[in-house]
Amino acid sequence: MCTSIIYNAGDGYFGRNLDLEVSFGEEVVITPRDYTFNFRKMPSLDHHYAIIGMALVKDNYPLYFDGVNEEGLGMAGLNFDGPAHFFPVADSKDNVSPFEFIPYVLGQCKNVAEAKKLMANLSLVNINFSDQLKLSPLHWLIADRSGKSIVVESTVTGLHVYDNPVGVLTNNPEFPQQMTNLANYQSISPAEPTNTLTPGIKLNSYSRGIGSHLLPGGMDSESRFVKETFTKMHAPAGKDEAENVTNYFHLLHAVEQQKGLDEVAPDTFEYTIYSDGVNLTTGTFYYTTYENNQINAVAMRNANLNSSDLVAYPLVTKQAINYQN
Repeated sequence: MCTSIIYNAGDGYFGRNLDLEVSFGEEVVITPRDYTFNFRKMPSLDHHYAIIGMALVKDNYPLYFDGVNEEGLGMAGLNFDGPAHFFPVADSKDNVSPFEFIPYVLGQCKNVAEAKKLMANLSLVNINFSDQLKLSPLHWLIADRSGKSIVVESTVTGLHVYDNPVGVLTNNPEFPQQMTNLANYQSISPAEPTNTLTPGIKLNSYSRGIGSHLLPGGMDSESRFVKETFTKMHAPAGKDEAENVTNYFHLLHAVEQQKGLDEVAPDTFEYTIYSDGVNLTTGTFYYTTYENNQINAVAMRNANLNSSDLVAYPLVTKQAINYQN
C-alpha cells in the first residue's frame, strides 16, 4: 500500500510513501537524456528528458517506482490489486507494459496536458519484465509543477484518466469512489466546531482538536486517502526550501505505516520503507527511510544529464542522530 501527493508550495513537490513488507533493493536512479529506453511494443527512445526517481535497476534497466523528469512532471505507481487489469496486445493501440509506463510518459511529456495527449490511444498490456519479475497491479498519480494532477487506472472496462482536484492517491477502491467517500468527512475542520447539536447550551470540550475528532486514522487505503487529503489541504507554505521540504515530509509522515501495525501474513508486517519528494523546479530528490528519518538529497542537475549511462545512489539507511553534548 502507498500514498502519493503533489504539494504546492514554493517550487512544488511530488513524491510518495512506499509501503510494503519487503524492500527490493531500490536506489535513487538518474536516467540521463541519451540512455536508450527499449520498449517491448513501441519505438525506442534514444533521446528524452532526464529522469530522477526511486528505482530497481535490473539488467541495466531502471524499473521506476516513482520519478520526476527535468521539466517538472512527476509520476508514481501505487498498488491497485483487484481492480487493475492489463490487456493483450492490440494492433490498433499504443501498447505499453506497466513496467515501461513511467519512462514512456516522463521521457516525452513536459506536463499533465501532454501526458493526457500521449495516453489518448494507450493500452497497458500484460507483458512481464521477465519470468522472475512479474507485473505488479498498479495505478498511477501524474502531476506537474503547476499543481495539476491526474490518476490513471487500467481496469476491465479500459484505461481511465481522471482529473485529481485533491492531488492525493492511495490504493483501492477506484479513484471516483475515493472522491465520493470524501463527502462523508466534509465537516472535519482544524477549527473548533460550532455547536449545532444543542444550540444555546454550552458544552464543555475535553480537548483541543475536536474539529478533527472523526478523522479516520487506520492503515487502510481509504482512511489514508481521507487523512492525507485533510492534512495536505490545510498545510502551510514555508518561507524557503528547507521549510517547504520539512512541511512536505510531515505530510507524508502523517500517514506512514509503522512496523507491527499492518499484518499481511503471520508475523509479517507492511511498513513505510521510504518516503520521497522531488522539487519540481530544481530536480532535487529528497528521501527518508524507515531506518533513517534524516532527510537526504540527490541533485539531478549535478549529474551529467547528456550521458547514456544510468547513475545510481544507494539509500542511506543508517540512522543519523545529532548528539548535542
